[in-house]
Amino acid sequence: MDKIVSLCKRRGFIFQNSEIYGGLSNTWDYGPYGVELKNNLKRSWWKANVHERSDILGMDSAILMHPMTWEASGHIENFFDLKSDCKNCKRRFKTADLKDRLRCPECSGELTESRPFNLMFKTHQGPVEDSSNAIYLRPETAQGMFANFQNILDSRHPKLPFGLAQIGKSFRNEITPGNFTFRTREFEQMEIEYFVRPEEADRALEGWIDYRFNWYLKLGIKKENLRKRQHGKEELAHYALACTDVEYNFPFGWSELEGIANRSDFDLKQHARFSGKDLRYFNDQSKEKFFPYIIEPSGGVDRAMLAFLVDAYCEEKVKDDKRLVLKLDKELAPVKVAVLPLLRNRPEITEFAGRICRDLKKRTVAVYDDTGSIGKLYRRQDEIGTLYCVTVDVQTLEDKKVTVRNRDTMLQERIEAENLKDYLEEKLTNGPAGETEVG
Repeated sequence: MDKIVSLCKRRGFIFQNSEIYGGLSNTWDYGPYGVELKNNLKRSWWKANVHERSDILGMDSAILMHPMTWEASGHIENFFDLKSDCKNCKRRFKTADLKDRLRCPECSGELTESRPFNLMFKTHQGPVEDSSNAIYLRPETAQGMFANFQNILDSRHPKLPFGLAQIGKSFRNEITPGNFTFRTREFEQMEIEYFVRPEEADRALEGWIDYRFNWYLKLGIKKENLRKRQHGKEELAHYALACTDVEYNFPFGWSELEGIANRSDFDLKQHARFSGKDLRYFNDQSKEKFFPYIIEPSGGVDRAMLAFLVDAYCEEKVKDDKRLVLKLDKELAPVKVAVLPLLRNRPEITEFAGRICRDLKKRTVAVYDDTGSIGKLYRRQDEIGTLYCVTVDVQTLEDKKVTVRNRDTMLQERIEAENLKDYLEEKLTNGPAGETEVG
């Protein structure tokens, strides 16, 4: 894990938030390559779940919602952790993380009795802070989709089964055990609320479990590092009839990437009761009205990104040297092509390389780099997962050919410069980075 954290800072993937002031615990900023990888991850999720399906609609709800939302959802009553404080060092711990310890794991001091702490961030709207204008930062994106259920029915008239998809920020004021970006107070969720007839819920749940599990495999996660784990009854949330987690084998152990739950008809019934609005679905054929059951695949962007980084991290021995490479899938790689002039002190070479890079940027994500020897430049691009490196050398000025290097095989091929765009487009569209599928 230390190697991943080091790589992320060194190559501009992830930085400690507010580091110049000593940092803010459990908050992280995404650098130039990190934000590209994160956006690629979200884009791939959206493509698979919205663009490539005919039964899912996208939406984007606000972070702030009417306070009654959280009473109806049960968060104000049920969304809490049991925590204990150390009387000596004043650190606070989740009771579940203490695992029956009687003393503080940091200083061996005496612990207080466990107390419930609500996990929602509370703030106030308007200039005066009092209980009448209290408001919360949403702890999940789901409620915005439930609150808009009738709006979707009225505007799009979807037929069951159908779903709503959303990617957005959520906030939970929880104590975290660290583990880099795995558990943070501010995080981004990729959630689907899939509405089905009650009698079809069990089958839909199983279908979504397999569908979401296979999405991770398709993007390169090694199968031996992924598993499904069904929740026991004592683990289920207050709204859930069943839930299965897709877990990844992180360096710190097996942990949840995504949960797929059967939320029953709890949410729509609650919002109907608290709002006084009829949120039942009307079946035109049978003329019946009922509350659909909801299947919810809910995954974290930050957790998924961490899993893909860990899984893609590879150290190889090349001759007498060690090669570090991120073997990210072509959909996720933050940079697709790097253009590297062999001699930066030759203006005709750097100008030729610059023109190639500017041309490639019109079609894909390309970077130009002339800040080191060719060996160092290759290693730098390997570490950020760049799929192809294009080298412009002295011979290029004579034969108008460039050298294209494949990240995974390290094989090099001379290509006519004028054919380079079509060559790379074919590779990036139809083929994997290497000779076999990455991962």
